Amino acid sequence: MTYFALFDPLYWMLMAPAIVLSLWATARTKGTFKKYAAVGCRSGMSGADAARAVLAAGGVEGVSIEQVGGFLSDHYDPRSKTLRLSPDVFGGRSVSALGVAAHEAGHAIQDARGYTPLHIRSQMVPIVQIGSNMAMPMILIGLIFAMDPLMKIGIVCFALMALFSLVTLPVEFNASSRAVAILSQTGITSSPEEDQGVRRVLNAAALTYVAAAATAIMQLIYLILRSQGRD
Repeated sequence: MTYFALFDPLYWMLMAPAIVLSLWATARTKGTFKKYAAVGCRSGMSGADAARAVLAAGGVEGVSIEQVGGFLSDHYDPRSKTLRLSPDVFGGRSVSALGVAAHEAGHAIQDARGYTPLHIRSQMVPIVQIGSNMAMPMILIGLIFAMDPLMKIGIVCFALMALFSLVTLPVEFNASSRAVAILSQTGITSSPEEDQGVRRVLNAAALTYVAAAATAIMQLIYLILRSQGRD
């Protein structure tokens, strides 16, 4: 790199498509969730109820379900075996609530069945956390003081973050596939319209992970190109 990224035309040329994709994915996720949050399910189940039913159908025991604050802050914690659902999902009785809750339950099923990509991602978490804190400082110090080895180490750390984003994709897609299948098979969603709504909610959410991966990859490409430009 010869100057800071924000003032580099190459940076914006590479990042512009990823930024647009990220903004569009975020808007679509929120819009699709809100649209189907207004569509009730015939089963009358809440998101928490649906999560319990999906876990039972998947033969998973020992997973607790609790409510957390925030909007679409839903996640599964494999360390404590806990599904944490946002208020709109935990108590919601809509297509959106059931879809998101079932998706998170899908992660718990992955964990129980030893789904390899989830295991790999979990193992990467501590390394990626360290790398995310070290990557940019190393790159900047290497740039300022012309310390190319340090800058390259920073790029390797950033590459691990990009790899983590890629590993996340099959984990998320698989959890959604499990959710849609179990909701339909168990009758929690009882019509083609409800199944379609769940798919649309989860497909929109999946776009945010695609956008995150694209952003990380474009940033990595930029760093590699600029580091080569110093050689």
